Amino acid sequence: MLYRKLKSSDIPQITELYNWYIVNGVESFETEPLTGEQMRRRAEAIAAEYPYYVAEDEGGRVAGYCYAHPWKERAAYSHTLETTIYLDPAFKRSGTGTALMRLLIADCRRLGCKALIACITGDNAASIAFHRKLGFEQASLFRSVGYKHGRWLDVVDMEMML
Repeated sequence: MLYRKLKSSDIPQITELYNWYIVNGVESFETEPLTGEQMRRRAEAIAAEYPYYVAEDEGGRVAGYCYAHPWKERAAYSHTLETTIYLDPAFKRSGTGTALMRLLIADCRRLGCKALIACITGDNAASIAFHRKLGFEQASLFRSVGYKHGRWLDVVDMEMML
């Protein structure tokens, strides 16, 4: 597996991967798939200022990606970033996500970040356990704050102090 910074040629595969989660899951609270152009604008804006990593398998396929971005807009939050990670379901429990997040966490430390926040759907036990294994701790629980696929969803915020 190759772990590297985002390239513009990754955008179509990242869009396809993210849209799979929008349509099939509750990991993203978006309800409408993104166009490649929408994803390109988002990804390039984030990658211009913050760490953005891609895992690429031997065949050149994007196995997953992760990035950090501002947690909130106010200036006082400038040393706190939110992390995001999406893996191709075929690569879950393969170590790919752990390797991606370790790169991201190391970059955030180098940038002088004080805290990382991961916002996770409350019933996503695998993601909660994954973040806990990395050193994140639960900081909050928001009940029934999202509605998708006909059900109300909780959100768990997990925090890692750097």
